[in-house]
Amino acid sequence: MLQIVVLGAAAGGGFPQWNSNAPACQRARAGDPAAPARTQASIAVSGDGVSWYVLNASPDLRAQINHTPDLYPRDGLRSTPIAGVILTNGEIDSIVGLLTMRERQPFGLYATAPVLHQMDANPIFTALDSTIVPRHRLELDRPLALEPPGLRITPFAVPGKAPLYAENSINPAEILTNGENIGLEISDGTVRALFIPGCAAMTDALRQRIDGADVVFFDGTLWRDDEMIRAGLGSKTGHRMGHLSMADEPDGTIAAFRPLHVGRKVFIHINNSNPVLLADSPERRQAEDAGWDIAYDGMKITL
Repeated sequence: MLQIVVLGAAAGGGFPQWNSNAPACQRARAGDPAAPARTQASIAVSGDGVSWYVLNASPDLRAQINHTPDLYPRDGLRSTPIAGVILTNGEIDSIVGLLTMRERQPFGLYATAPVLHQMDANPIFTALDSTIVPRHRLELDRPLALEPPGLRITPFAVPGKAPLYAENSINPAEILTNGENIGLEISDGTVRALFIPGCAAMTDALRQRIDGADVVFFDGTLWRDDEMIRAGLGSKTGHRMGHLSMADEPDGTIAAFRPLHVGRKVFIHINNSNPVLLADSPERRQAEDAGWDIAYDGMKITL
């Protein structure tokens, strides 16, 4: 059995974003039931309901833990059922939550070599004592055994880009497949779940990995590639930021998934500009009609 809890479903900045006065964020701030607030993207997985692994440590991690009884301390004055944190990239939105976990509590930290290098280069992460929180290097396509026995996680390359703070000044939009951005396959030997919160392009290798999965959590940052520009919220396209767009267009995610066999498809890491966050939007209906769920904080899936 595999248990999955969505700790946060939004992209960086959350929903509503703290400085956004856009109509959707106004609705969320006002408590509109069709525009429920969401924290920044992360999920927790477990094979037995006892040991849990957090996938990406968002800046909202403390609040997310406090809203998730499965992750409450259970023994003694200080404890945690969180056995490890596994990172898919080195973006601020994926690693800052680690600083919330600096209270000398043992757990494992797992990431690829490029992400560990970025953390090692920043002295603020020495607050997370490596003698208490050991850092383990993930190797692409090499399964890693977790607890309980039989549960394993396999990292795999996903087209993406370096974090904003580490972009190459010569080619800042360069799309990489070197481990800067990865997906995670979680399996107990019977069922298979994929977590891909950031993806810049669909490849044949990625299609093969996705096909046949029981559930896929996939990058839902933007509805359209030029969404931020159209809304007057920014100057970058989704491609420049390293994200596919959802819309059912030739190069969109909905079209890319149509020939694939997936038990359940869930969009996660959804930007506050994306109209699918609104339950009454035409875009939400289009996504749901295409067989997609829109992740929300507290969403639970058991396989």
